Amino acid sequence: MRILRVAQTTYPDVKGGGAYHVHALSRDQAAMGHDVTVLTIRRDPDMPHVEERDGYTVVRYDPSVTLLGNEISAGVARYLKNAAGFDVVHAHSHLYFSTNLAALKRWLGDVPLAITNHGLYSQTAPERVFEWYLKTIGRWTFNQADTVFCYTDVDKRRLREFGVQTEITVAANGIDTERFTPEGPTSELIDADGPVVLFVGRLVDGKRPQDVLDAVTAVREDYPELTVYFCGEGPLRDELEQRAGEAVGDSVAFLGHVPYDEMPRIYRSADVLVLPSRAEGVPRTVLEAMASGTRVVCSDLEQVASVVGDGGAVVPVGDVPGFAAEIRAQLSHPMRGDGGVTPNYDWRTTVAAVTETLQQLTQS
Repeated sequence: MRILRVAQTTYPDVKGGGAYHVHALSRDQAAMGHDVTVLTIRRDPDMPHVEERDGYTVVRYDPSVTLLGNEISAGVARYLKNAAGFDVVHAHSHLYFSTNLAALKRWLGDVPLAITNHGLYSQTAPERVFEWYLKTIGRWTFNQADTVFCYTDVDKRRLREFGVQTEITVAANGIDTERFTPEGPTSELIDADGPVVLFVGRLVDGKRPQDVLDAVTAVREDYPELTVYFCGEGPLRDELEQRAGEAVGDSVAFLGHVPYDEMPRIYRSADVLVLPSRAEGVPRTVLEAMASGTRVVCSDLEQVASVVGDGGAVVPVGDVPGFAAEIRAQLSHPMRGDGGVTPNYDWRTTVAAVTETLQQLTQS
């Protein structure tokens, strides 16, 4: 197959679960013999416009304007308009203008389109805006696709509730269960004498990293040697560092972007991963932590709660005392020796399921 993958971000240009998903899927499909091109936004003017790496091609265009955290590129629009010779287009997340353009291309043409739903709501725009968006442009975008990939049956049901009528394929957001295991070395980046709480993700409003700080401040009354580590970058970093200095001093460390190869060691070094986001799909960080034997405390989002099971706890969004209570509870649990992710979330299963579905689209 010749696959055109449309994605706002890809790894390693951008660190994050969605970006890594795009990269790993493209890498592995290329290794299977498919011709993969990733169309994305250029984050750094020094990055090449076209680059061959890991067996696939990356084509980058500069953003023209940014609206509600959504970078719009005239170059991406031109490329999509003129793109020819591809057997299938695979766009990632309905939240981006590039995916809207991919839907428009499908509406006007005959190349099949698949869209992966990485989560219904934006981490940067107000929820009210996206309620409107989902019922209008977002729903239209989904309905132009020949199939929509969802991570869980819960996500599938939610899309149906928003009026999405196209075919929906459930394909779990898998992880590398051979890399993320309880066995193996810990990270030299984690230097703590007491319990370690971990946050992994962008430092943006939608991820609510400030709730981690507030909860940990309360938990340290019982665990004075507790340290919290933040892995990730974002616009809230300066504010968080200031708040951390005022509240818990040197018991907070900001590691910035951590290379993906280091993350298994990071998870093994932590006692609890905390993710208090207001919206998620099925976060890769939760799956990776659980596979590494690390307990998790995250927001009570239906599609996430069904994955966590007894590997941790879920708490209503914004309930800081609830997060503090569950962090205390999880710290009293020993690390599990066998990890906590079922075979359904193995990355190889994900790649096989997505590739098979794309091939079926090209034959229909």
